[in-house]
Amino acid sequence: MTDKKHISDMLSGKIIVLDGATGTELQKRGMPAGVCPEIWAIENREIQKSIYKSYADAGSGIIYTCTFGANQLKLQQYGRDDVENINRTLAEMAKEAAGSKALVAGDIGPCGHFISPFGDIDFDDAVKMFKRQVQGLLDGGADLFVIETQMDIQEARAALIAVKEITDAFTIVTMTYEPDGRTLNGTTPEAALVTLQSLGADAAGCNCSTGPEEMLNLVKRLKGISRVPIVAKPNAGMPRIENGKTVFPMGPSDFASFALPFAEAGVNMMGGCCGTTPLHIKLLADEISKYKPLPAAENNLVMLSSPAEALVTQKGSSLQIIGERINPTGKKKLQGELLEGKLSIVRAMASRQQESGAQLLDINAGMPGIDEKETVVKIINTLAPVCRLPLVIDSSSPDVVEAALRIYPGRALINSISGEKSKMEKLLPLAAKYGAMFILLPVADNELPSSHKRRGEIAETVYEKAEKMGFTKNDIIVDALVMTVSSSPDAALETLKTIRWASENGFSSVIGLSNVSFGLPHRVIVNSSFLSMAAASGLTHAIANPDETALMWAKHASALLTGKDKDASAFLEFASLHSETQAGTRTAEMRESSSQPAGTDISSDSIREGIISGIREDIVIHVNRALEKGGEPPEILEKIMIPAILHVGELYDSRKFFLPQLIASAETMKKGFEILEPLLGEKGRKSCGKVLFATVEGDIHDIGKNIVVLMMRNYGFDVMDLGKDVAADKIIKAAKEFKPDIIALSALMTTTMVKMPEIIARAEAENIRVPFMAGGAVVTREWAGSIGAHYSKDGVEAVRVASSLIGGKI
Repeated sequence: MTDKKHISDMLSGKIIVLDGATGTELQKRGMPAGVCPEIWAIENREIQKSIYKSYADAGSGIIYTCTFGANQLKLQQYGRDDVENINRTLAEMAKEAAGSKALVAGDIGPCGHFISPFGDIDFDDAVKMFKRQVQGLLDGGADLFVIETQMDIQEARAALIAVKEITDAFTIVTMTYEPDGRTLNGTTPEAALVTLQSLGADAAGCNCSTGPEEMLNLVKRLKGISRVPIVAKPNAGMPRIENGKTVFPMGPSDFASFALPFAEAGVNMMGGCCGTTPLHIKLLADEISKYKPLPAAENNLVMLSSPAEALVTQKGSSLQIIGERINPTGKKKLQGELLEGKLSIVRAMASRQQESGAQLLDINAGMPGIDEKETVVKIINTLAPVCRLPLVIDSSSPDVVEAALRIYPGRALINSISGEKSKMEKLLPLAAKYGAMFILLPVADNELPSSHKRRGEIAETVYEKAEKMGFTKNDIIVDALVMTVSSSPDAALETLKTIRWASENGFSSVIGLSNVSFGLPHRVIVNSSFLSMAAASGLTHAIANPDETALMWAKHASALLTGKDKDASAFLEFASLHSETQAGTRTAEMRESSSQPAGTDISSDSIREGIISGIREDIVIHVNRALEKGGEPPEILEKIMIPAILHVGELYDSRKFFLPQLIASAETMKKGFEILEPLLGEKGRKSCGKVLFATVEGDIHDIGKNIVVLMMRNYGFDVMDLGKDVAADKIIKAAKEFKPDIIALSALMTTTMVKMPEIIARAEAENIRVPFMAGGAVVTREWAGSIGAHYSKDGVEAVRVASSLIGGKI
């Protein structure tokens, strides 16, 4: 392992050149389709070593080991489980080939499954799986690590934690993004960067999926918020088929011409992905050596993230609302549901607060008779796939905080860490390990300070300890301690002084707003007035109920009047959504009591909202309730459930929903349909048509195909799914027996997409006259058309295309 400081010193003086593609180079040298690349590389050592050496000779400062798929899950599909041995061997081969010319990065790719809460692999099981790979690479002499081509932020986190829990080696993490600028799971580049650099990635960025022109824009977006070096490994353009072979159109000279634009955008490490060759890298190295790296941007940013979005704010901007509703204190219905292990109210509260303008959500499950840790983890796993707001972990238990931080696929905020010795000793290391921000509660052992001066002294003591662990003032929010004025008349003034102290000393600040009015009448008026005063004093965050319209008016008016809302844009937007008559005391409870129109069928609405919101746990109850009230199964299906899933498709098309929400809705629909299916009579549900699905031979990736199959079945298609790595003979045989209306083929790799035209040709020779659909990460609309197939980019479009081909209406 190479010392981390050595690599950092290298980066301060030059842009480090990485290597190029491995898979396409192996193909050129004779690797057949359908084999395990890692095993073939070991069996053909001299070929693999020549690839390593060619990149080192071309000018790569860092080369990647040929271990992209050498994890437990992928190797087991080839009948191998000697993970450590395979990784160690390939790392040793790389070290031998590179000599002193290049460092060797142990390469960790995706496992082919989504990780909980987005998929079926338990998070800690994923960490253990990646640890086996890390240990093998470390034993083989890897100098550093690279976690690459990640489409699931939770999988990237699992791999990064696996590295960090074994070694302190320099670690790069790169995500892969769709044409819309998000990962397949809907994560923005900014959200991924905030999450990963906070968790301990030493460099981060993007690779694969696009050519250099598209990736350049991603690098520009990342540089402005980066605290770590930025990495880019674009493809040599997008693949196409020529004479039955996959080719990438961008030549070495054109690829190298992007050296200057990437250097100006702030890239610190650059290489190539699919289709790039040693010559691409040589010309890139020659060109990029002319330019010096740009340092990380100096900024004063406060950064949090959810799995979907980053919340990046400049200190001094308008205050943010932390939604306080997900807290069982004083909420009997919520308490009852939590005790039963249900989370429908939590989901509704999260959605309501998000719609009402909260920027963060506080989650608290502290109540008698409950397993707090289990409940908080369950809440996070429920909200993470569907909520775009970062979460605030509100617990006094270090065990609960650690469990929450470990599995939250974003950068969370801890509420809170006090100046009490035991709390600092236990919670500060946890916050540092998982990269969380924290609310600093200026309370010491057996001391609740009433003066702002003493609060400032305690805050400084906590900060001194936090700074030694790598925290800056941008990572800390000081709680200004709101006491009720009904018992302490000067309490509000001391809070305002504490807010001003925090602002003057470079800290953000927060208050628990409703405490100020406890025991008083007309609390909303008191709270709103105090919020305006606090905002004028420099308050940056308030824990409050965003459904209190008067509070939100105060928030926006304060930002306008203090010059933090330039051009009054936020105020005018809020005003356009709220009439002046609503600037009163409308509360969440009032909205809940008035949200159900008279005469509405509550069961029908519950089924529809359950499917749209993806609330799996209650759909069975709602469907059964509708049946008990006399609803006819065909009518429930055709008039409620199918229109609901169609609306989900529209939300996905408009990018208001992303893959996690789509999957949650589809699985909820499936669960509801299972109740109705036995009741639909002998004819059952009317089929929209028969579709035969398969991932082509040699391709062991089927995440995308499985999602499309789920969607097609929900929309009423009769689907035969042959699985992954399916030979042409098996597809032709199944087509003759199943007699489908459509044959749908999927491929994720450029090495396997060439099987698609072969299958289509075989079908024509066997007189199977049905339309073909084609999709997968490497498949483009143009390429699908060139082989005579109909393209669909995702499950929603697949439903639409299939319906059009069969002549139905979706």
